[in-house]
Amino acid sequence: MTRGDKSAYTDKQKREARHIEQSEEKRGVAKKDAGRIAWATVNKQDGGGKKSGTGRKH
Repeated sequence: MTRGDKSAYTDKQKREARHIEQSEEKRGVAKKDAGRIAWATVNKQDGGGKKSGTGRKH
């Protein structure tokens, strides 16, 4: 997976990131920075991209 590839994220994670990005833009943050903040927040919450069958065990 190349850097910036979002294919490993679930639909829920993508929706969350989109919502966070829109909220940041509404606050006046630049679009590029809003996207970076959104994905950083999703990664912090969920530990990165996850899809079923990745073999992660808890």
